[in-house]
Amino acid sequence: MAAPFHFEHSIPFSPENAAEILRSIPTLPGVFALHGPREEDQPYLTRAADLRRRVTRILAPPDSQSKRLNLRTRVARIDYTITGSEFESTFTLYHAAATIFGLDEARRCLRLRTPFFLRFTAENAYPRVYSTNRLSKRALDNFYGPFPSRAAADRYCDAVLDLFKLRRCYEDLAPYPEHPGCVYQEMKKCLAPCNQACTPEGAAAYTAEAAAVKHFFDTRGESMIVDIGLEREEASSAMEFEKAAALHTQWHKVKAAQAFADELVQPIPKLRAVILQKSAQPLSPGCPTSDGLSSDVGIPPPFDSSTGTDSAAVFLLQSGCIIGPARLSTLGVRAVKEQTSVGSSLFAQPLMLAAVPLTEETQPSSLLSSRSEAERPASPGTTSDSSAAALSPELRAATLIASLEEQASTPSAGATQPDIATLSDHLSLLRRWYYRPEKQRTGEVFFPKAEGSFPKAEGSFPNTEGGNKGAWPIRRILNGAARMALGDPKPIAETNRDQAQRNPEDEAQKPTRTKTLHPNRPDVERTVPAAPKRYRSRKSNSLTIPAPTTENHE
Repeated sequence: MAAPFHFEHSIPFSPENAAEILRSIPTLPGVFALHGPREEDQPYLTRAADLRRRVTRILAPPDSQSKRLNLRTRVARIDYTITGSEFESTFTLYHAAATIFGLDEARRCLRLRTPFFLRFTAENAYPRVYSTNRLSKRALDNFYGPFPSRAAADRYCDAVLDLFKLRRCYEDLAPYPEHPGCVYQEMKKCLAPCNQACTPEGAAAYTAEAAAVKHFFDTRGESMIVDIGLEREEASSAMEFEKAAALHTQWHKVKAAQAFADELVQPIPKLRAVILQKSAQPLSPGCPTSDGLSSDVGIPPPFDSSTGTDSAAVFLLQSGCIIGPARLSTLGVRAVKEQTSVGSSLFAQPLMLAAVPLTEETQPSSLLSSRSEAERPASPGTTSDSSAAALSPELRAATLIASLEEQASTPSAGATQPDIATLSDHLSLLRRWYYRPEKQRTGEVFFPKAEGSFPKAEGSFPNTEGGNKGAWPIRRILNGAARMALGDPKPIAETNRDQAQRNPEDEAQKPTRTKTLHPNRPDVERTVPAAPKRYRSRKSNSLTIPAPTTENHE
Protein backbone atom coordinates (compact mmCIF):
# COMPACT_ATOMS: atom_id res chain seq x y z
CA MET A 1 0.00 0.00 0.00
CA ALA A 2 0.98 3.60 -0.51
CA ALA A 3 1.75 6.03 2.25
CA PRO A 4 -1.24 7.61 4.07
CA PHE A 5 -2.91 10.35 2.07
CA HIS A 6 -2.81 13.99 3.20
CA PHE A 7 -4.68 16.89 1.65
CA GLU A 8 -2.56 19.81 0.51
CA HIS A 9 -4.82 22.57 1.86
CA SER A 10 -7.07 22.83 4.90
CA ILE A 11 -9.44 25.70 5.80
CA PRO A 12 -11.62 26.01 8.92
CA PHE A 13 -15.22 26.82 8.03
CA SER A 14 -17.89 28.76 9.88
CA PRO A 15 -21.24 30.00 8.51
CA GLU A 16 -20.51 33.55 9.72
CA ASN A 17 -17.46 33.92 7.44
CA ALA A 18 -18.71 31.65 4.69
CA ALA A 19 -18.48 34.21 1.88
CA GLU A 20 -14.85 35.09 2.59
CA ILE A 21 -13.85 31.45 3.07
CA LEU A 22 -15.48 30.31 -0.16
CA ARG A 23 -13.76 33.09 -2.10
CA SER A 24 -10.38 31.77 -0.95
CA ILE A 25 -11.01 28.39 -2.63
CA PRO A 26 -9.52 28.33 -6.15
CA THR A 27 -11.59 27.77 -9.28
CA LEU A 28 -9.50 24.75 -10.29
CA PRO A 29 -10.19 21.00 -10.53
CA GLY A 30 -9.41 18.89 -7.51
CA VAL A 31 -10.62 16.62 -4.72
CA PHE A 32 -12.14 17.96 -1.50
CA ALA A 33 -13.51 16.65 1.78
CA LEU A 34 -15.98 18.37 4.11
CA HIS A 35 -15.40 17.40 7.76
CA GLY A 36 -17.80 17.79 10.64
CA PRO A 37 -16.97 19.21 14.08
CA ARG A 38 -16.50 15.75 15.61
CA GLU A 39 -13.80 13.26 14.74
CA GLU A 40 -16.27 10.40 14.39
CA ASP A 41 -18.30 12.29 11.78
CA GLN A 42 -18.03 10.78 8.32
CA PRO A 43 -16.66 13.36 5.86
CA TYR A 44 -18.20 14.21 2.49
CA LEU A 45 -15.56 13.28 -0.11
CA THR A 46 -15.76 13.85 -3.86
CA ARG A 47 -13.98 15.45 -6.81
CA ALA A 48 -14.95 18.51 -8.85
CA ALA A 49 -13.95 20.27 -12.05
CA ASP A 50 -14.34 23.61 -10.22
CA LEU A 51 -13.69 23.45 -6.48
CA ARG A 52 -15.15 26.85 -5.60
CA ARG A 53 -18.36 26.34 -7.56
CA ARG A 54 -18.94 22.83 -6.16
CA VAL A 55 -18.18 23.74 -2.53
CA THR A 56 -20.27 26.93 -2.79
CA ARG A 57 -23.21 24.90 -4.07
CA ILE A 58 -23.06 22.69 -0.97
CA LEU A 59 -22.25 25.36 1.64
CA ALA A 60 -24.29 28.30 0.30
CA PRO A 61 -27.36 29.50 2.27
CA PRO A 62 -30.14 26.96 1.67
CA ASP A 63 -33.17 27.77 -0.41
CA SER A 64 -36.50 26.94 1.12
CA GLN A 65 -37.85 25.59 -2.17
CA SER A 66 -34.77 23.53 -3.10
CA LYS A 67 -34.09 19.87 -2.29
CA ARG A 68 -30.36 20.19 -3.06
CA LEU A 69 -27.87 18.80 -0.54
CA ASN A 70 -26.78 21.50 1.90
CA LEU A 71 -24.17 20.98 4.65
CA ARG A 72 -23.71 24.59 5.74
CA THR A 73 -24.45 23.96 9.42
CA ARG A 74 -22.61 20.61 9.63
CA VAL A 75 -19.16 21.43 8.23
CA ALA A 76 -16.26 22.63 10.37
CA ARG A 77 -13.28 22.12 8.02
CA ILE A 78 -12.64 22.02 4.30
CA ASP A 79 -9.71 19.98 2.97
CA TYR A 80 -8.83 19.97 -0.70
CA THR A 81 -6.08 19.05 -3.14
CA ILE A 82 -5.69 20.65 -6.56
CA THR A 83 -5.27 18.30 -9.52
CA GLY A 84 -4.45 18.89 -13.15
CA SER A 85 -6.33 16.14 -14.99
CA GLU A 86 -9.18 13.69 -14.67
CA PHE A 87 -6.72 10.81 -14.26
CA GLU A 88 -4.99 12.55 -11.36
CA SER A 89 -8.36 13.44 -9.79
CA THR A 90 -9.51 9.81 -9.91
CA PHE A 91 -6.18 8.56 -8.54
CA THR A 92 -6.23 11.15 -5.74
CA LEU A 93 -9.85 10.36 -4.90
CA TYR A 94 -9.00 6.67 -4.63
CA HIS A 95 -6.14 7.28 -2.20
CA ALA A 96 -8.21 9.71 -0.14
CA ALA A 97 -11.14 7.29 0.07
CA ALA A 98 -8.81 4.40 0.95
CA THR A 99 -7.26 6.45 3.77
CA ILE A 100 -10.56 7.75 5.17
CA PHE A 101 -12.98 4.86 4.57
CA GLY A 102 -10.78 1.86 3.79
CA LEU A 103 -9.97 -0.07 0.63
CA ASP A 104 -13.29 -1.90 0.39
CA GLU A 105 -15.34 1.29 0.56
CA ALA A 106 -13.00 3.07 -1.86
CA ARG A 107 -13.36 0.20 -4.31
CA ARG A 108 -17.14 0.30 -3.98
CA CYS A 109 -17.41 4.08 -4.38
CA LEU A 110 -15.23 4.18 -7.49
CA ARG A 111 -16.79 0.95 -8.87
CA LEU A 112 -13.45 -0.72 -9.42
CA ARG A 113 -13.48 -4.20 -10.90
CA THR A 114 -10.44 -6.36 -11.49
CA PRO A 115 -9.66 -6.40 -15.23
CA PHE A 116 -9.40 -9.66 -17.13
CA PHE A 117 -6.09 -11.40 -17.81
CA LEU A 118 -4.89 -14.50 -19.58
CA ARG A 119 -3.36 -17.03 -17.21
CA PHE A 120 -0.87 -19.66 -18.29
CA THR A 121 -1.00 -22.60 -15.86
CA ALA A 122 2.69 -23.40 -15.81
CA GLU A 123 2.36 -25.30 -12.51
CA ASN A 124 0.18 -27.94 -14.22
CA ALA A 125 1.75 -30.99 -15.83
CA TYR A 126 -0.22 -30.19 -18.99
CA PRO A 127 -0.41 -26.37 -19.11
CA ARG A 128 -3.30 -24.49 -20.65
CA VAL A 129 -4.39 -20.87 -21.11
CA TYR A 130 -7.68 -19.31 -19.99
CA SER A 131 -9.11 -15.87 -19.17
CA THR A 132 -9.72 -14.85 -15.57
CA ASN A 133 -9.96 -11.83 -13.29
CA ARG A 134 -8.75 -13.58 -10.14
CA LEU A 135 -5.14 -12.74 -9.43
CA SER A 136 -2.77 -15.05 -7.60
CA LYS A 137 0.27 -13.59 -5.87
CA ARG A 138 2.31 -16.75 -6.42
CA ALA A 139 1.75 -16.81 -10.20
CA LEU A 140 1.83 -13.17 -11.26
CA ASP A 141 4.50 -13.99 -13.85
CA ASN A 142 1.94 -16.09 -15.72
CA PHE A 143 -0.79 -13.39 -15.92
CA TYR A 144 -0.90 -11.41 -19.17
CA GLY A 145 -2.96 -8.26 -19.48
CA PRO A 146 -4.90 -6.22 -18.67
CA PHE A 147 -7.58 -6.48 -21.36
CA PRO A 148 -10.52 -4.11 -21.80
CA SER A 149 -13.04 -6.94 -21.36
CA ARG A 150 -13.34 -10.69 -21.07
CA ALA A 151 -14.42 -10.92 -24.71
CA ALA A 152 -11.20 -9.20 -25.80
CA ALA A 153 -9.13 -11.61 -23.70
CA ASP A 154 -10.96 -14.62 -25.17
CA ARG A 155 -10.46 -13.36 -28.73
CA TYR A 156 -6.73 -13.01 -28.19
CA CYS A 157 -6.55 -16.42 -26.50
CA ASP A 158 -8.41 -18.18 -29.31
CA ALA A 159 -6.33 -16.47 -31.99
CA VAL A 160 -3.08 -17.55 -30.32
CA LEU A 161 -4.20 -21.12 -29.60
CA ASP A 162 -5.16 -21.52 -33.26
CA LEU A 163 -1.44 -21.23 -34.02
CA PHE A 164 -0.48 -24.04 -31.61
CA LYS A 165 -1.75 -27.44 -30.48
CA LEU A 166 -2.31 -26.74 -26.79
CA ARG A 167 -5.25 -28.25 -24.96
CA ARG A 168 -8.33 -26.07 -24.29
CA CYS A 169 -10.23 -28.31 -21.86
CA TYR A 170 -10.95 -27.02 -18.34
CA GLU A 171 -10.63 -30.27 -16.41
CA ASP A 172 -7.75 -31.17 -14.13
CA LEU A 173 -6.28 -33.59 -16.60
CA ALA A 174 -5.56 -37.18 -15.54
CA PRO A 175 -4.73 -39.06 -18.78
CA TYR A 176 -6.05 -42.59 -19.36
CA PRO A 177 -6.58 -44.60 -22.57
CA GLU A 178 -10.41 -44.63 -22.40
CA HIS A 179 -10.73 -40.84 -22.26
CA PRO A 180 -13.25 -39.75 -24.92
CA GLY A 181 -11.21 -36.77 -26.03
CA CYS A 182 -12.75 -33.68 -27.63
CA VAL A 183 -13.47 -32.12 -30.98
CA TYR A 184 -10.11 -30.32 -31.07
CA GLN A 185 -8.41 -33.72 -31.19
CA GLU A 186 -10.50 -34.65 -34.22
CA MET A 187 -9.64 -31.30 -35.87
CA LYS A 188 -5.92 -31.92 -35.29
CA LYS A 189 -5.70 -28.77 -33.13
CA CYS A 190 -4.57 -30.52 -29.94
CA LEU A 191 -1.89 -33.08 -29.12
CA ALA A 192 -4.53 -34.93 -27.03
CA PRO A 193 -2.65 -35.72 -23.82
CA CYS A 194 -5.99 -36.70 -22.22
CA ASN A 195 -6.15 -40.25 -23.68
CA GLN A 196 -2.40 -40.80 -23.75
CA ALA A 197 -2.32 -40.22 -27.48
CA CYS A 198 1.06 -38.59 -27.02
CA THR A 199 3.85 -41.05 -26.29
CA PRO A 200 6.84 -40.15 -24.08
CA GLU A 201 8.21 -38.44 -27.13
CA GLY A 202 4.81 -36.79 -27.55
CA ALA A 203 4.85 -35.64 -23.92
CA ALA A 204 8.15 -33.90 -24.60
CA ALA A 205 6.56 -32.39 -27.71
CA TYR A 206 3.64 -31.07 -25.60
CA THR A 207 6.10 -29.54 -23.15
CA ALA A 208 7.93 -27.86 -26.02
CA GLU A 209 4.59 -26.65 -27.42
CA ALA A 210 3.65 -25.16 -24.05
CA ALA A 211 7.02 -23.42 -23.81
CA ALA A 212 6.50 -21.95 -27.29
CA VAL A 213 3.06 -20.63 -26.26
CA LYS A 214 4.50 -19.00 -23.14
CA HIS A 215 7.31 -17.46 -25.17
CA PHE A 216 4.71 -16.11 -27.59
CA PHE A 217 2.82 -14.41 -24.74
CA ASP A 218 6.03 -13.08 -23.19
CA THR A 219 7.06 -11.35 -26.42
CA ARG A 220 3.57 -10.60 -27.78
CA GLY A 221 4.32 -12.75 -30.82
CA GLU A 222 7.57 -11.05 -31.81
CA SER A 223 9.56 -14.28 -31.33
CA MET A 224 7.36 -16.19 -33.78
CA ILE A 225 7.26 -13.28 -36.23
CA VAL A 226 11.06 -13.17 -36.39
CA ASP A 227 11.45 -16.95 -36.75
CA ILE A 228 8.89 -17.19 -39.56
CA GLY A 229 10.42 -14.20 -41.31
CA LEU A 230 13.88 -15.78 -41.26
CA GLU A 231 12.54 -19.10 -42.57
CA ARG A 232 10.65 -17.28 -45.31
CA GLU A 233 13.79 -15.45 -46.42
CA GLU A 234 15.78 -18.71 -46.48
CA ALA A 235 13.10 -20.48 -48.52
CA SER A 236 12.94 -17.59 -50.95
CA SER A 237 16.71 -17.56 -51.33
CA ALA A 238 16.68 -21.33 -51.99
CA MET A 239 14.07 -20.82 -54.76
CA GLU A 240 11.44 -22.75 -52.73
CA PHE A 241 8.63 -20.37 -53.51
CA GLU A 242 5.78 -22.67 -52.45
CA LYS A 243 7.27 -23.03 -48.99
CA ALA A 244 7.91 -19.27 -48.86
CA ALA A 245 4.28 -18.60 -49.81
CA ALA A 246 3.04 -20.93 -47.05
CA LEU A 247 5.32 -19.24 -44.51
CA HIS A 248 4.09 -15.84 -45.70
CA THR A 249 0.48 -16.94 -45.09
CA GLN A 250 1.43 -18.16 -41.63
CA TRP A 251 3.22 -14.86 -40.98
CA HIS A 252 -0.01 -12.98 -41.73
CA LYS A 253 -1.94 -15.25 -39.34
CA VAL A 254 0.52 -14.48 -36.55
CA LYS A 255 0.27 -10.76 -37.27
CA ALA A 256 -3.53 -10.99 -37.14
CA ALA A 257 -3.36 -12.75 -33.77
CA GLN A 258 -0.85 -10.21 -32.50
CA ALA A 259 -3.23 -7.37 -33.39
CA PHE A 260 -5.74 -8.56 -30.76
CA ALA A 261 -3.35 -7.59 -27.94
CA ASP A 262 -2.45 -4.00 -27.21
CA GLU A 263 1.03 -2.87 -26.26
CA LEU A 264 -0.13 -2.73 -22.65
CA VAL A 265 -0.64 -6.51 -22.56
CA GLN A 266 2.41 -7.79 -20.70
CA PRO A 267 3.18 -10.05 -17.74
CA ILE A 268 2.19 -8.17 -14.59
CA PRO A 269 5.76 -7.93 -13.19
CA LYS A 270 6.86 -6.43 -16.53
CA LEU A 271 4.08 -3.82 -16.72
CA ARG A 272 6.11 -0.61 -16.93
CA ALA A 273 5.10 2.70 -18.44
CA VAL A 274 5.35 6.46 -17.94
CA ILE A 275 2.03 8.33 -17.97
CA LEU A 276 2.02 12.08 -18.60
CA GLN A 277 -0.83 14.33 -17.55
CA LYS A 278 -1.38 18.06 -17.23
CA SER A 279 0.13 19.41 -14.05
CA ALA A 280 -1.93 21.10 -11.37
CA GLN A 281 -1.71 24.88 -11.46
CA PRO A 282 0.16 26.37 -8.49
CA LEU A 283 -1.60 28.64 -6.05
CA SER A 284 -0.48 32.13 -5.21
CA PRO A 285 1.71 32.55 -2.09
CA GLY A 286 -0.19 32.72 1.15
CA CYS A 287 -2.74 30.00 0.42
CA PRO A 288 -3.48 27.86 3.47
CA THR A 289 -1.90 24.40 3.62
CA SER A 290 -2.39 21.56 6.03
CA ASP A 291 1.03 20.15 6.97
CA GLY A 292 3.13 21.08 3.98
CA LEU A 293 2.94 17.50 2.74
CA SER A 294 2.54 16.69 -0.93
CA SER A 295 -0.46 14.78 -2.17
CA ASP A 296 -0.86 11.10 -3.01
CA VAL A 297 2.36 9.26 -2.29
CA GLY A 298 4.33 12.12 -0.83
CA ILE A 299 6.84 12.73 -3.64
CA PRO A 300 8.35 16.20 -3.38
CA PRO A 301 9.33 17.88 -6.65
CA PRO A 302 12.98 17.17 -7.39
CA PHE A 303 13.61 20.74 -8.51
CA ASP A 304 12.15 24.06 -7.52
CA SER A 305 11.49 25.02 -11.13
CA SER A 306 9.14 22.10 -11.63
CA THR A 307 6.19 23.67 -9.82
CA GLY A 308 4.56 25.90 -12.35
CA THR A 309 2.43 26.07 -15.43
CA ASP A 310 5.39 24.88 -17.54
CA SER A 311 5.48 21.43 -15.95
CA ALA A 312 3.75 18.09 -16.49
CA ALA A 313 2.57 15.48 -14.01
CA VAL A 314 4.45 12.18 -14.34
CA PHE A 315 3.04 8.84 -13.15
CA LEU A 316 5.11 5.66 -13.19
CA LEU A 317 3.54 2.27 -13.77
CA GLN A 318 5.86 -0.26 -12.15
CA SER A 319 4.87 -3.94 -11.90
CA GLY A 320 1.20 -2.99 -12.21
CA CYS A 321 1.24 -0.33 -9.46
CA ILE A 322 0.96 3.41 -10.15
CA ILE A 323 3.42 5.75 -8.45
CA GLY A 324 3.08 9.53 -8.56
CA PRO A 325 2.50 12.22 -9.42
CA ALA A 326 5.85 13.96 -9.73
CA ARG A 327 6.31 17.29 -11.49
CA LEU A 328 8.54 17.34 -14.56
CA SER A 329 9.62 20.82 -15.60
CA THR A 330 9.77 21.66 -19.30
CA LEU A 331 12.46 24.27 -18.73
CA GLY A 332 14.83 23.98 -21.67
CA VAL A 333 12.24 22.36 -23.96
CA ARG A 334 10.66 24.92 -26.22
CA ALA A 335 7.41 24.00 -27.96
CA VAL A 336 5.89 26.40 -30.47
CA LYS A 337 2.31 26.97 -29.36
CA GLU A 338 1.10 29.02 -32.32
CA GLN A 339 2.80 26.88 -34.95
CA THR A 340 0.97 24.54 -37.26
CA SER A 341 0.44 20.87 -36.58
CA VAL A 342 2.38 19.75 -39.65
CA GLY A 343 4.44 16.79 -38.51
CA SER A 344 7.15 17.20 -41.15
CA SER A 345 8.02 20.74 -40.07
CA LEU A 346 11.08 20.92 -37.86
CA PHE A 347 9.98 24.31 -36.55
CA ALA A 348 6.74 22.81 -35.20
CA GLN A 349 8.54 20.24 -33.05
CA PRO A 350 9.74 20.82 -29.47
CA LEU A 351 13.40 21.78 -29.30
CA MET A 352 16.10 21.04 -26.72
CA LEU A 353 17.81 24.19 -25.57
CA ALA A 354 21.04 24.28 -23.61
CA ALA A 355 20.72 26.29 -20.43
CA VAL A 356 22.82 29.40 -19.97
CA PRO A 357 24.85 29.42 -16.71
CA LEU A 358 24.07 32.22 -14.27
CA THR A 359 27.28 31.94 -12.22
CA GLU A 360 30.91 31.78 -13.14
CA GLU A 361 31.36 28.45 -11.39
CA THR A 362 28.94 26.71 -13.74
CA GLN A 363 30.68 25.22 -16.76
CA PRO A 364 28.09 23.90 -19.23
CA SER A 365 30.76 22.58 -21.56
CA SER A 366 31.96 20.14 -18.93
CA LEU A 367 28.40 19.30 -17.82
CA LEU A 368 26.70 18.77 -21.14
CA SER A 369 29.55 17.51 -23.29
CA SER A 370 29.14 13.87 -22.31
CA ARG A 371 27.15 11.73 -19.93
CA SER A 372 30.20 10.43 -18.12
CA GLU A 373 31.28 13.90 -17.11
CA ALA A 374 27.77 14.73 -15.96
CA GLU A 375 27.72 11.71 -13.65
CA ARG A 376 31.07 12.49 -11.98
CA PRO A 377 31.00 13.18 -8.24
CA ALA A 378 30.86 16.82 -7.34
CA SER A 379 34.15 18.49 -6.47
CA PRO A 380 35.01 22.01 -5.32
CA GLY A 381 34.60 24.47 -8.15
CA THR A 382 32.23 22.29 -10.17
CA THR A 383 28.47 21.78 -10.12
CA SER A 384 26.81 18.76 -8.54
CA ASP A 385 24.70 16.14 -10.27
CA SER A 386 21.45 17.78 -9.14
CA SER A 387 22.42 21.11 -10.67
CA ALA A 388 23.45 19.35 -13.87
CA ALA A 389 20.08 17.63 -13.99
CA ALA A 390 18.42 20.97 -13.43
CA LEU A 391 20.31 22.38 -16.42
CA SER A 392 19.82 19.48 -18.83
CA PRO A 393 16.23 18.46 -19.65
CA GLU A 394 17.26 14.89 -20.42
CA LEU A 395 19.13 14.44 -17.16
CA ARG A 396 16.28 16.04 -15.26
CA ALA A 397 13.72 13.63 -16.77
CA ALA A 398 15.99 10.61 -16.24
CA THR A 399 16.61 11.60 -12.61
CA LEU A 400 12.91 12.05 -11.93
CA ILE A 401 12.00 8.66 -13.41
CA ALA A 402 14.85 7.05 -11.48
CA SER A 403 13.53 8.56 -8.24
CA LEU A 404 10.06 7.15 -8.94
CA GLU A 405 11.56 3.72 -9.64
CA GLU A 406 13.56 3.89 -6.44
CA GLN A 407 10.42 4.73 -4.48
CA ALA A 408 8.58 1.82 -6.12
CA SER A 409 11.36 -0.59 -5.13
CA THR A 410 11.90 0.82 -1.62
CA PRO A 411 8.59 1.91 -0.05
CA SER A 412 8.58 4.82 2.34
CA ALA A 413 8.28 4.48 6.09
CA GLY A 414 4.92 3.19 7.23
CA ALA A 415 4.09 1.64 3.86
CA THR A 416 4.09 -2.03 3.04
CA GLN A 417 4.53 -3.92 -0.18
CA PRO A 418 1.49 -3.65 -2.48
CA ASP A 419 -0.95 -6.49 -1.90
CA ILE A 420 -3.24 -8.12 -4.44
CA ALA A 421 -6.17 -5.82 -3.56
CA THR A 422 -4.16 -2.64 -4.15
CA LEU A 423 -2.62 -4.11 -7.30
CA SER A 424 -6.08 -4.97 -8.60
CA ASP A 425 -7.34 -1.44 -7.90
CA HIS A 426 -4.41 0.20 -9.66
CA LEU A 427 -4.84 -2.07 -12.68
CA SER A 428 -8.54 -1.24 -12.75
CA LEU A 429 -7.79 2.50 -12.74
CA LEU A 430 -5.24 1.97 -15.50
CA ARG A 431 -7.63 -0.11 -17.61
CA ARG A 432 -10.40 2.48 -17.23
CA TRP A 433 -8.14 5.28 -18.52
CA TYR A 434 -6.05 3.44 -21.12
CA TYR A 435 -8.82 1.70 -23.07
CA ARG A 436 -10.86 4.83 -23.64
CA PRO A 437 -11.23 6.13 -27.20
CA GLU A 438 -8.29 8.30 -28.15
CA LYS A 439 -10.47 11.42 -28.44
CA GLN A 440 -11.70 10.93 -24.85
CA ARG A 441 -8.38 9.86 -23.30
CA THR A 442 -6.37 12.77 -21.98
CA GLY A 443 -2.64 12.46 -21.46
CA GLU A 444 0.03 10.31 -23.05
CA VAL A 445 1.69 7.00 -22.20
CA PHE A 446 5.23 5.87 -23.04
CA PHE A 447 6.54 2.32 -22.78
CA PRO A 448 10.21 1.37 -22.38
CA LYS A 449 12.12 0.37 -25.44
CA ALA A 450 11.91 -3.31 -26.22
CA GLU A 451 14.95 -5.32 -25.21
CA GLY A 452 17.15 -5.93 -28.21
CA SER A 453 14.93 -4.20 -30.79
CA PHE A 454 16.32 -0.72 -30.32
CA PRO A 455 20.05 -0.14 -30.43
CA LYS A 456 21.39 1.86 -27.57
CA ALA A 457 22.52 5.20 -28.94
CA GLU A 458 25.41 7.15 -27.60
CA GLY A 459 24.32 9.57 -24.91
CA SER A 460 21.16 7.61 -23.97
CA PHE A 461 20.01 7.61 -20.38
CA PRO A 462 19.18 4.17 -18.96
CA ASN A 463 16.63 3.98 -16.20
CA THR A 464 18.36 1.30 -14.15
CA GLU A 465 21.89 0.31 -13.34
CA GLY A 466 21.40 -3.19 -14.69
CA GLY A 467 20.81 -4.03 -18.30
CA ASN A 468 17.84 -6.36 -17.87
CA LYS A 469 15.22 -3.68 -18.46
CA GLY A 470 14.74 -1.47 -21.48
CA ALA A 471 15.66 2.18 -21.45
CA TRP A 472 13.05 4.90 -21.42
CA PRO A 473 12.54 7.09 -24.52
CA ILE A 474 13.63 10.27 -22.77
CA ARG A 475 13.32 12.53 -25.82
CA ARG A 476 9.76 11.41 -26.52
CA ILE A 477 8.83 11.83 -22.87
CA LEU A 478 10.17 15.41 -22.87
CA ASN A 479 8.28 16.22 -26.06
CA GLY A 480 5.12 14.78 -24.53
CA ALA A 481 5.66 16.83 -21.36
CA ALA A 482 5.97 19.96 -23.51
CA ARG A 483 2.70 19.10 -25.23
CA MET A 484 1.04 18.60 -21.86
CA ALA A 485 2.34 21.92 -20.52
CA LEU A 486 1.82 24.09 -23.59
CA GLY A 487 -0.90 22.22 -25.46
CA ASP A 488 -0.97 20.82 -28.96
CA PRO A 489 0.03 23.12 -31.85
CA LYS A 490 -2.85 24.87 -33.56
CA PRO A 491 -3.83 23.66 -37.03
CA ILE A 492 -2.75 25.73 -39.98
CA ALA A 493 -5.24 28.33 -41.17
CA GLU A 494 -6.40 28.09 -44.76
CA THR A 495 -5.25 31.03 -46.83
CA ASN A 496 -6.37 32.22 -50.26
CA ARG A 497 -3.39 33.35 -52.26
CA ASP A 498 -5.51 35.55 -54.55
CA GLN A 499 -7.07 37.43 -51.67
CA ALA A 500 -3.84 37.48 -49.68
CA GLN A 501 -2.31 39.88 -52.20
CA ARG A 502 -5.06 42.44 -51.55
CA ASN A 503 -6.19 43.27 -48.05
CA PRO A 504 -9.72 44.76 -48.03
CA GLU A 505 -9.00 46.77 -44.86
CA ASP A 506 -5.91 48.36 -46.41
CA GLU A 507 -7.79 49.16 -49.58
CA ALA A 508 -10.60 50.79 -47.60
CA GLN A 509 -8.11 53.15 -45.95
CA LYS A 510 -6.51 54.15 -49.24
CA PRO A 511 -7.99 57.22 -51.02
CA THR A 512 -10.25 56.36 -53.94
CA ARG A 513 -8.69 57.15 -57.27
CA THR A 514 -10.84 59.08 -59.71
CA LYS A 515 -10.57 60.24 -63.27
CA THR A 516 -12.31 62.95 -65.28
CA LEU A 517 -14.19 62.09 -68.42
CA HIS A 518 -14.50 64.65 -71.25
CA PRO A 519 -12.52 67.47 -69.60
CA ASN A 520 -13.24 71.12 -70.55
CA ARG A 521 -16.69 70.19 -71.85
CA PRO A 522 -19.26 71.62 -69.45
CA ASP A 523 -22.16 69.60 -70.77
CA VAL A 524 -20.62 66.14 -70.58
CA GLU A 525 -17.68 66.52 -68.16
CA ARG A 526 -17.92 64.25 -65.10
CA THR A 527 -15.68 62.54 -62.50
CA VAL A 528 -15.86 58.77 -62.00
CA PRO A 529 -13.84 56.33 -59.79
CA ALA A 530 -10.89 54.82 -61.57
CA ALA A 531 -10.76 51.07 -62.08
CA PRO A 532 -8.07 49.21 -60.06
CA LYS A 533 -4.83 48.62 -61.82
CA ARG A 534 -4.51 45.19 -63.32
CA TYR A 535 -1.22 43.35 -63.23
CA ARG A 536 -0.25 41.40 -66.27
CA SER A 537 0.56 37.79 -65.57
CA ARG A 538 3.36 35.86 -67.16
CA LYS A 539 0.95 34.06 -69.38
CA SER A 540 -0.08 37.34 -70.99
CA ASN A 541 3.50 37.90 -72.17
CA SER A 542 3.41 34.77 -74.27
CA LEU A 543 2.15 34.85 -77.81
CA THR A 544 -1.51 33.89 -78.01
CA ILE A 545 -3.26 32.92 -81.22
CA PRO A 546 -6.88 34.13 -81.39
CA ALA A 547 -9.49 31.53 -82.04
CA PRO A 548 -10.88 31.51 -85.55
CA THR A 549 -14.19 33.28 -86.04
CA THR A 550 -16.88 32.64 -88.57
CA GLU A 551 -17.73 35.68 -90.69
CA ASN A 552 -20.47 36.12 -93.21
CA HIS A 553 -18.93 37.53 -96.43
CA GLU A 554 -22.16 37.78 -98.29
